[in-house]
Amino acid sequence: MNRGEPVGEPKTKPSNASVSAFLAGVKDPLKRADCKAIAKMMREATGKRARMWGQSIIGYDQYDYTYASGRSGSWMMAGFSPRARDITVYIMPGFSKFGTHLKKLGKHKTGKSCLYIKKLEDVDEEVLAQLIADSVREMRRKYGKK
Repeated sequence: MNRGEPVGEPKTKPSNASVSAFLAGVKDPLKRADCKAIAKMMREATGKRARMWGQSIIGYDQYDYTYASGRSGSWMMAGFSPRARDITVYIMPGFSKFGTHLKKLGKHKTGKSCLYIKKLEDVDEEVLAQLIADSVREMRRKYGKK
């Protein structure tokens, strides 16, 4: 169903909404602290400041893509979102190159490019930071960004 957006236009876009205010609004104090720690990991991995993407995703840096169909756009290099059940960490290149990281990470689940963790104490934070950094490096290699 088209709600006025151009066909094929991504609904989730970067905005100027306050990342700090969004994080301050995370009700659970443990989840808020975990999100601040993940934010620091992503800032260190990308060297970039955070931006809100849509209403609930915090993203870092961005890359431009073009599909074979000709459709193109921009998306975040790395990001995360404090969802109701889990913290979703977006590992944009997916997990095919990161099996070693996942074996060492600790308690988690994955989707195509989503890493789901309940809380940071369930995972090895050093391994998570390395996974984020390596995924950013892979995206920059793939998309020609430095």
